[in-house]
Amino acid sequence: MQRVTIKDVAAAAGVSKGAVSIAFNHKPGLSETTRERIFATARELGWAPNSSARSLSTQRTDTIGLALCRPARLLGLEPFYMEFISGIESVLAEHSCSLLLRLVSSLEEEIALQETWWRERQIGGSILVDFHQDDPRIAPLEQLGLPAVAVGHPDLTGGIASVWTDDATAMAEAVRYLAALGHRHIARVGGPPGLGHSAIRERAFEHTLLDLGLGPGVQVTTGFAGEEGARATRSLLLRPERPTAVVYDNDIMAVAGLGVAAEMGISVPDELSLLAWDDSQLCRLTHPTLSAMSHDVHGFGAEVTRELFTVIAGRDVTPHPVRTPSLTPRASTAAPPAPRT
Repeated sequence: MQRVTIKDVAAAAGVSKGAVSIAFNHKPGLSETTRERIFATARELGWAPNSSARSLSTQRTDTIGLALCRPARLLGLEPFYMEFISGIESVLAEHSCSLLLRLVSSLEEEIALQETWWRERQIGGSILVDFHQDDPRIAPLEQLGLPAVAVGHPDLTGGIASVWTDDATAMAEAVRYLAALGHRHIARVGGPPGLGHSAIRERAFEHTLLDLGLGPGVQVTTGFAGEEGARATRSLLLRPERPTAVVYDNDIMAVAGLGVAAEMGISVPDELSLLAWDDSQLCRLTHPTLSAMSHDVHGFGAEVTRELFTVIAGRDVTPHPVRTPSLTPRASTAAPPAPRT
C-alpha cells in the first residue's frame, strides 16, 4: 500500500502543502474552519507528521522543551539552573503548560532530540541554552522551523530569537571594583572555553585590565564543578606571583576556592579577595560571605519563557539583554595586603 504524504492531504483538503504545514505547526495564517478541515482530512487518510496520531486533534502542544548538556550530578548541585528552571515553571504554570527536561551528553545528541520532539509533536517550542561559538544547533533547528528562544548573545545564536544577560559589562564592573580596592594582580577562573558566555567574559576581563594598565591578567579555564574550581584555584595560589583577587564564573567554584584558601592558610579577605558569579544562597552561607555579581535568575528564566510564548504565537522578538548582573559586595573582598618590604 502506498504511503500517504502531505501532498495527498493537501490535495484532498483542497489546500496547499504549506497550509498543511501551517496547520500542524500551529502557526497563524489559517481560519479555524480550514485548520479543522485539514485535520479531519489527515485523520481520514491516516496521515500524521509523526507517530503520534493524537496530535491530529490537538490545537497546541502544552509542553515546552529544555535540553541541558550537563552531567546530572553537576546539575543537581548548580544553583543557577535550579533558579532558572523555577522561573520557567512559574510562567508555564500561568499557561497550564509543562516542562520536558532532558539531559544530553553532546550538542549532536541535543539536535537529534529536538528534531524528535518537534516532529513527534511532543513540544510546542524549546528554550536553548549554553551556546557555543559556531554552535552546530543553529542551522538544523532553524531549518526544522522549531519555535525557540536562545539564551545567549545574538553573535552566538544566529537567527534564533535571543535573550541574554550583559556579561561583558558585568565583568568590566567586577574588575574595576577590585582594581579600585587596590588590587593589581587579578585572576579569573572561567568555565569551559567553548561556551560563548565564557568567551565573552574572558575578553571583557582581559580588555578591562588592559584599559586599566594592569596587563592581560591570568585566566584559568575549567569545568563548573567544585573540584575543578578547587584545582584551578590551587594552581593560581601556587604561582610565584600569586593573585590578590580571583573572579569565578560560578558560585560553586568560588565556594571551592574559598576552601582551598583555608587549606593553604591564606586568609580571605586579608590576603586574598574572592568574587563569585550568579549570586545564590551559597554565597551567603560561607564564612566569610562571598561578594558576587548578582542578578535575578528566577526572573530571567521567567522572561525567557514569556519570550518563547511570543515566538510560538508568531510574533517577532527583538533580541535584547534582559539585565546586567550587578555587584553585591560582601565580606570576601577587601583592599589587598600592603606590599612586603
